[in-house]
Amino acid sequence: MHRTSYRILAVLLLTACAACGGEKPPAAAANNNNVSNQNPGEAGVKTPPADIVRAETQGVEMAAGGAAEAAVRLSIADGYHITANPATLSYQIATQVSVEPGDSITAGQPVYPSSVMRKFAFEPQPFAVYEGEAVIKLPLRAAPGATRGAHTLRLKLRVQACDDQSCYPPRNINASIPVTIK
Repeated sequence: MHRTSYRILAVLLLTACAACGGEKPPAAAANNNNVSNQNPGEAGVKTPPADIVRAETQGVEMAAGGAAEAAVRLSIADGYHITANPATLSYQIATQVSVEPGDSITAGQPVYPSSVMRKFAFEPQPFAVYEGEAVIKLPLRAAPGATRGAHTLRLKLRVQACDDQSCYPPRNINASIPVTIK
């Protein structure tokens, strides 16, 4: 009984080794660099040109216990756009601002600008985008006991830039808002 089991095992091992050890047929070897052989996250990834999207902020002044509104101005290079917030399609990555917790300064919900609907070669239906310049408003509130003087509110913007043919991987842009408590 053991002899039969060993023979079957030996035949299976030889078959497996023959299948693995053989040369690939020329057609299979020629397709070795196909996109389908790459990791899904690497397939078709293009490196975006520098400075497609730039973020600018200006200083804000407010009293302790008071409120103010900051503006984050996004400048988008000609020929490019970024996905609006909210995004039109479920797979799109919407432009998003997140604020790090600050020293006695809190940020409310960002107010995203109006978008424009555009149709591009890579998507059959139009979707909402920002082009040129987009200003995101950010309501701020200082705690009643906030220390007077200069503070810095740190932001992270997540954007996905696209041209008229395809989209680039999303990226984070760090920015800060100088806040003076009077």
